Amino acid sequence: MPSFVYVAREAGSGREIRSTVEAANEQAAIAALLNRNLLVVSIQEKVGKKGRTSGGKVGLADLVIFTRQLATMIDAGLAMVQSLQALAEQTTNKVMRDIIKDVCARVESGDSFSEALQKHPKAFSRLYVSMVSAGERGGLLAEILARLATYLENAARLRKKVKSAMMYPTIVSIVAVLITIFLLVKVVPVFGEIYAGFGAKLPGPTLFLIQLSETVKKYILLILLGGGGAVYGWLYFIKTKPGREFWDSRRIKLPIFGPIAHKICLARFTRTLASLIRSGVPILEVLQIVSQTVGNVVMEKAIKVAASDIERGESISAALGKHPIFPNMIIRMITAGEQTGKIDNMLERVSDFLDEEIETTLSGLTSLIEPILIVFLGVVIGGMVICMFLPIFKMAEIVGKR
Repeated sequence: MPSFVYVAREAGSGREIRSTVEAANEQAAIAALLNRNLLVVSIQEKVGKKGRTSGGKVGLADLVIFTRQLATMIDAGLAMVQSLQALAEQTTNKVMRDIIKDVCARVESGDSFSEALQKHPKAFSRLYVSMVSAGERGGLLAEILARLATYLENAARLRKKVKSAMMYPTIVSIVAVLITIFLLVKVVPVFGEIYAGFGAKLPGPTLFLIQLSETVKKYILLILLGGGGAVYGWLYFIKTKPGREFWDSRRIKLPIFGPIAHKICLARFTRTLASLIRSGVPILEVLQIVSQTVGNVVMEKAIKVAASDIERGESISAALGKHPIFPNMIIRMITAGEQTGKIDNMLERVSDFLDEEIETTLSGLTSLIEPILIVFLGVVIGGMVICMFLPIFKMAEIVGKR
């Protein structure tokens, strides 16, 4: 879309404004400026520049605030352009501000709100754009935006809970590894030199620890590079298609953490499905969108196969029930929803139930991890200390021999 550089004055204050606006042509740009109560002094097309079509990526918190405030403004009766202008002025995130200004310019030039959002796929997901489009078609944009804000808030809350639950064990594990390396590189060699002066045979555990210390000290750079390379290689591998399939099929079967990962995917599936169905999006389009948002390749494939079965005339519950990744409880709730015509309400209840189970499991896991980490640190650090002090217990025997 062409971009135009303009000089204009505000109708009320007479203040001069120099900026750019995107529009299909010069007449559309002038009309858009007049709608903003700006009197055009001069305007010309910006040569060699094209309108942004991708924008940057914004945080989930910024997206929640934008959606909630826009829903409130539209529900209060403000026009879309005025609402977007106000949000662009008050946001502190530069990337978000530029995106809102670009969306506002596109809406002024005649694009629908959903079409303007679609130009920024990094900021607004397909789920977001589809719900907005359904709201525009049904004349319920404010209500849909409010639902979307609630959905994003729930997603952000769940993500925060998972991160906070994993933060403590991650930090403690890193500290334990650093302390172990420090002891092996700096402390154990000192004891090794002291014991070497006695010329006596050392206990097996002490001898093993000294040899391990010498190996680590000699090859510390290679060990660090190898460990970093292994982590990088694993992260790169799980981003590839075979790697994602391998990891996603196994992480939901892991002990302790597997059920949590499975429930998180199911909660995301049920909540997204409920939001899209309630917004009036066609069921086949709903399933295509949901398959891309669940975050698990195994579940994604199951949803796509189920969508093909539904297209051939099967019910949602029957199509999903063929795949073991969906528990019987969810299938029964969907069946009840189909029979009563309130499938979105049933799915919403299931997602709330799963969120509560995830929160309870995470709380219990956090309480369980703490003593496990304490025992782990005690075994590793305490074991090293005991190994180094074993010869001291035989000091009298060693001195007697000398």
